[in-house]
Amino acid sequence: MSGISVKSGKGELKLHKSKQLVGLRPKKKNKDLKGQSFVEEEVHAHLGGFQVVTLTSEEGQDVDSRLDEVRQESKVDVGTHVYFAEGSNRPMVPTGEIYITFEEGVGPDEQQIVLEEYHLELVERRTASFVITKVTANSPNPLKAAASLQALSLVATAEPDLDMPLDEYAFSAPADSLLPHQWHLNNDGFVIDVNFRLKKGADSRVVNAWNRLGNTGNSGITVAVIDNGFDTNHPDLRSKIFKPWDLWNKSSQLPQGDTRFTHGTPCASVAVAASNGQGIVGAAPGVRFMPIHGTSFSAKTTEEMFDYCIRNGADVISCSWGTTDARYSLNTIKEQAIARAARQGRGGKGCVILYAVGNDDLNYVNYYAAHPDVIAVAASTSQDAHANYSNRGREVSICAPSNGDWPIIAARASWDPGLNWETGAFKYWRDGRDRGRNYKHFGGTSSATPLVAGICALMLSANPDLTAREVKDILQRTADRIGHPSEYNSSGHSVKYGYGRINADRAVAEAIRRRDANQTAPPVVEVTENITSGRGIFRFDVRKQAAQGWGVQIGAFYEYGNVLIQAEKLQKQFNAPVVVSINELNGKTVYKVVVGAYDSQAAARELLKRVKNAGISSFLRNLKDLA
Repeated sequence: MSGISVKSGKGELKLHKSKQLVGLRPKKKNKDLKGQSFVEEEVHAHLGGFQVVTLTSEEGQDVDSRLDEVRQESKVDVGTHVYFAEGSNRPMVPTGEIYITFEEGVGPDEQQIVLEEYHLELVERRTASFVITKVTANSPNPLKAAASLQALSLVATAEPDLDMPLDEYAFSAPADSLLPHQWHLNNDGFVIDVNFRLKKGADSRVVNAWNRLGNTGNSGITVAVIDNGFDTNHPDLRSKIFKPWDLWNKSSQLPQGDTRFTHGTPCASVAVAASNGQGIVGAAPGVRFMPIHGTSFSAKTTEEMFDYCIRNGADVISCSWGTTDARYSLNTIKEQAIARAARQGRGGKGCVILYAVGNDDLNYVNYYAAHPDVIAVAASTSQDAHANYSNRGREVSICAPSNGDWPIIAARASWDPGLNWETGAFKYWRDGRDRGRNYKHFGGTSSATPLVAGICALMLSANPDLTAREVKDILQRTADRIGHPSEYNSSGHSVKYGYGRINADRAVAEAIRRRDANQTAPPVVEVTENITSGRGIFRFDVRKQAAQGWGVQIGAFYEYGNVLIQAEKLQKQFNAPVVVSINELNGKTVYKVVVGAYDSQAAARELLKRVKNAGISSFLRNLKDLA
């Protein structure tokens, strides 16, 4: 049987037998046949339960006769031929199981006659007409048996189970030449081309986030950068541009070459610079880039810029500009324009809007960054310290790595005249070492902000259903606290760091967790009724619960009285401890109530069944996610 056609999925496979490869299944006590005298080389360690190998043989001996000999070896349970589909070089192994669908009206007795005819063993009956069988020692070759079964009038389909190697779509991290210099993405504790020590780990965990996500951002996600001076021919930006707009000239053609305007190019690159094997890479190189040229104090233009983002599908909006002059604080029209984008963009989920807090070393932030719908971004250094230029204030949401100790590398517009940094001893590079004409050292909250914008794009790549408010909440909840603990208040906020230094890996992990929870768990029940007197007296003791293990969440409550009532009922009904997590939601304290605290997920699942059987809406909860 060198060639045979068999049913496979919605079509047929034309198979031919390999002249060299065979499949051997070892007996249970012999887990591996590699190294046996009859095995010449192992090609696949596991394919359909078989080791795919070539056999030692005498000169001129064909594979059929040699396989028959090897089948008699004491350590071999089963031997099979290996096949190739027409036009393919992937080896295929029949596992021995055959999926049979009988014609309508063929009863169990007739089905059994068919199975006995081919000496097939019934493995599982799925429906009245569909069964899974496997060949026995007296059966024909599974491919031959399937082909013969297919010819019977009693059989609708007979499909042999086949295994073959599949493509592994493994994630490969960007290999851009300057990536090892980009300490803000992954800080190993040093700068590779200079003698300068950094603090290992003082980074944004972006490389870890890429690995967790399995990519560098979804091309369906768009990051808008509103700024001035975008080099649309820069090799890291030109292939990514989507719906550009010049606010000043009302044109899709962005101005080029004006040496007064260069800021937009490095800002955009920190967020989205392409992974093209050369130069730098942005935090989210896989996403689209919407450059909007023309920052403006004008209320009319402010409306235009944000309305343009809403109309044209911006998911994230990064703004590294603003003012700290009290005479120019936001008026109602500007506040409403930002709020409209934050609430109506992305089909009602809201555009994620980020503003730099400013570089003025002040105890209040850029007035645009103070807007409640904005993620206000401060700067930290390569030593995991507060960048002394970064403005401080209660509106600071988060901080992100930038200069103040050692700068980062960003794209440079081709017409950028450079800066005389501090002493004027260098133009583009702090240390005077040239790293390519398309790049320069960069920093400030101008750099920290698009870094966070790129990370927000990674989060939306993981979970596009997140609202803008949820993105902000996740960023703040997953941040790493840096600096001294005394710099944070009782709510975990610091005027320097916000809720801490951004952690892209944890943020993406939480975005994935919420996506998966929304797919499998019922909605959290919220009870907001007020508790009045006369509802009972409760006796309870309180112990600290470690943030580990598993339980069953039954709801979230705004009123503490509800928590007491539910805890008393749940303890009595399920004879299990009740865990309460205290959080903040929409500016209000919320109590999440979980029954049980088990070391194993399996034990919690058993409780989940009991709770659901009692008619209580509930879902499995990892206690560490409540921390």
